[in-house]
Amino acid sequence: MLKILAIANQKGGVGKTTTSINLAASLVNTGKRVLLVDLDPQGNTTMGSGVDKRLLDRTIYHVLLGEQQVANVCLSAEPGKYDLIPANQDLAGAEVEMVVLEARETRLKTALQAVYENYDFILIDCPPALNLLTLNGLCAAHAVMIPMQCEYYALEGLSDLVNTIKRVRSRFNPSIRIEGLLRTMFDPRNLLAQQVSEQLQQHFGDKVYQTVIPRNVRLAEAPGFGLPILYHDRQSKGAQAYLALANEVLAAAS
Repeated sequence: MLKILAIANQKGGVGKTTTSINLAASLVNTGKRVLLVDLDPQGNTTMGSGVDKRLLDRTIYHVLLGEQQVANVCLSAEPGKYDLIPANQDLAGAEVEMVVLEARETRLKTALQAVYENYDFILIDCPPALNLLTLNGLCAAHAVMIPMQCEYYALEGLSDLVNTIKRVRSRFNPSIRIEGLLRTMFDPRNLLAQQVSEQLQQHFGDKVYQTVIPRNVRLAEAPGFGLPILYHDRQSKGAQAYLALANEVLAAAS
């Protein structure tokens, strides 16, 4: 049964793209069919998947505007063995152009319906903003994964995102829920990180993933090679963490 997971946080630099790429590759490693949607105009998920965004003439931008079908835009991201709907800077103009379009909040959901039967998981990497692109991601998803660093400002931003998800549930997508909070770039030697981690567990309980993504040099290197960490250094702590996360996601989906 298909599961669509939006990976979202309006705060930048919290590991959304790293999580999107490496969770996709780790789920494929378990035998699942995975589609990864890059919904960020920066196109980092596209580049990190080994696809040069500068050479693309068809992207998620054309899908959202109704100019292309998903099947015509979808690429095979060979390094990670998952399918990819890529993005580049063209997507930055989509918000303005989508404002006048019918059903502007659900255009991604409608477009993806054509390929539902081809996948076990669809992961949507949302941009670091609570904008129309993120709204499309939330409207298309069954659940939301929230990557976050364990620091003070992360807690402040979390409340805004939770409120946005509640509004999306009430107006556009009644079935959406928070799947879990993922602690990323975690350094256990940092006292503040430990304190924030404990607060998250107290407030959100089993909504906090047991898996913690460590701060890891090999994990940071991998995008420069256009590779998921699984194919850059499988034995690294980062790779092992994302394999563990994939198992948690599978357990939640069963």
